[in-house]
Amino acid sequence: MAQQLISEALEPLVSTADTARMAGGGPGLPHAFRWRGRTIEIAALLRSWRETGSCRHGSGERYVRKHWFEVVTVDQTTMKLYFERQPRTGRREPRWWLYSISAPEQY
Repeated sequence: MAQQLISEALEPLVSTADTARMAGGGPGLPHAFRWRGRTIEIAALLRSWRETGSCRHGSGERYVRKHWFEVVTVDQTTMKLYFERQPRTGRREPRWWLYSISAPEQY
C-alpha cells in the first residue's frame, strides 16, 4: 500500500462520536466524517497514540498536542487522522485533520 499525504481538514459528524473516549479525557473519535463533499465511514480503529510537546510558558511540563488515529474505512482504505488539542489560530480553526491515505492494492 502506498501512503499518500493529504493534510486536509475533516468535518466530523458529531452525532457519531465515541463518547466512551471522551469520558477518559480524549477526543471522541467520530465513526464518520465529511471530506471533499463525501461521507467517510470508519469501520475499525487500528491503533491510536498521542503526540506531546513542552509547555509554551516554560514550566518544563509536557502536554498532549495531538491525538492520532489509524483507521480502516468501510471501503478498506487505511487513513491516519489526528485531532489537535489546541487549534492553531483560534477557536474557529478545524481540529480534525486527515493526514494520509493508504488505498488497498488492486490486483
